[in-house]
Amino acid sequence: MDTKRILKYLRQLMANNNRAWFLEHKQEYDAIRANFEEGVQQAIGRIASFDPTIAHLSVKECTYRFNRDTRFSNDKSPYKNHLGAYIAAHGKKALHGGYYLHLEPGHCLVACGNYWLPTNILTSCRNEIMGNTDEWLKCVESPEFLKYFGRVDAPEDMPTWDQPQGFGLDRLKTCPSGFPRDWEHVEYLRQKDYCCWHRVDDSFFQGDKWLDEMEKMMRAAKPMMDMMNSVIDDYE
Repeated sequence: MDTKRILKYLRQLMANNNRAWFLEHKQEYDAIRANFEEGVQQAIGRIASFDPTIAHLSVKECTYRFNRDTRFSNDKSPYKNHLGAYIAAHGKKALHGGYYLHLEPGHCLVACGNYWLPTNILTSCRNEIMGNTDEWLKCVESPEFLKYFGRVDAPEDMPTWDQPQGFGLDRLKTCPSGFPRDWEHVEYLRQKDYCCWHRVDDSFFQGDKWLDEMEKMMRAAKPMMDMMNSVIDDYE
């Protein structure tokens, strides 16, 4: 991808986020959007090489509208300041986890996993972790996983996308009801999602070499996501 051009456009849009400016520069938007979608197509092909469940997806099924939904937001800026793609076998709106690419000036990242899970599914995921602890630890404490995503933080240290890496965007401060508070790995029961991410430099997606490093990250996260998807899929 030509991320220098993409991010330059996004920085300009951030300073001029209005319909008049967007229409005046529509030709440039169309060009950077097409370039981004070419990169998404490459990503689909690369991920399908080790996860064939996503091979059927089209770029359109993985990308989002550029217009913001401002109905319930105090921020009435009409356009997003990023481009993103969620490559998930069951679709963008499904609970089944997938792979995410995010291009935003100063905030590019690669992510993988499941988020916004309902309480009943979280309970089943937690039971799965307790019932197959050794398998779970192999997934989330492997050298590859820790290298790219790190460990679950303490509950008082609520993570955000702004951190260089992370595992779990939301978590309870205490053990969930019905689970043993003194369990050795209780930090994994506190999680309310199983999403992991790795921040990358703005230059990361430039050209084609990023596909190799992206694949390493996705492969490292896939066993964790597969284990949670095996539970989630029972509800979809």
